[in-house]
Amino acid sequence: MAIATTNTFEKTFAIDEVIEDAYERIGLQATSGYQLKTAKRSLNILFQEWGNRGLHYWEVANSSFTLVTDQNEYIIYRSTGDGTSDATAIYGAADILEASYRNASSVDAPLTKIDRSTYQALSNKTATGTPSQYWVQRFIDRVTMTIYLTPSSTQNGHTINYNYIKRIKDVGAFTNVGDVPYRFVPCMVAGLSFYLSQKYNPELSQQMKLYYEDELQRALAEDGSPSSTYITPKTYYPSV
Repeated sequence: MAIATTNTFEKTFAIDEVIEDAYERIGLQATSGYQLKTAKRSLNILFQEWGNRGLHYWEVANSSFTLVTDQNEYIIYRSTGDGTSDATAIYGAADILEASYRNASSVDAPLTKIDRSTYQALSNKTATGTPSQYWVQRFIDRVTMTIYLTPSSTQNGHTINYNYIKRIKDVGAFTNVGDVPYRFVPCMVAGLSFYLSQKYNPELSQQMKLYYEDELQRALAEDGSPSSTYITPKTYYPSV
């Protein structure tokens, strides 16, 4: 007997279908008007909440910028989104994961990411030379990278290559699909159901929250690119 199949793989669903399914889970049907508007707003808030849930690998991208003599701070993201005033600005960048200094021969040297306290402890922040460290500041309207050492004329034109995290895009039109991979569709719907239950059916909120957290944990566990890990115990040799 032949197996019925469409021979297609649904990446995700249109936003109106996600909203419809979420409402049905809390006992509401035939939604329209303000119910659609408030559901779309809740879905955007849900995506922002995911930004506090750890790293989402489908939103990791790579970019680079050119070093300028005696300039140690570079804007990675600016909220205007046009990027015209800053050649290095990328709209939607949220943080930097790792970075490398790339010389004229395209040879990379990894940079060490440091925190505010470590950068503040540097005695001469304007010292010039080959960059070896960087510090990321995340403001409301921009994200900046400050590198140390400050590039000198010998590093002018060389580049910093880095991996950064992008924010999940807003849902936009109801006919759009969510900016998520298929693995996150179940927890997207479950999360929206939880958010909507707080507005329309509070008695179900705790139950919807449990469903949502369960779906999200499975999606986060599956996200990324698995690799082998080897743990070797440290060997101690007794002194003679």
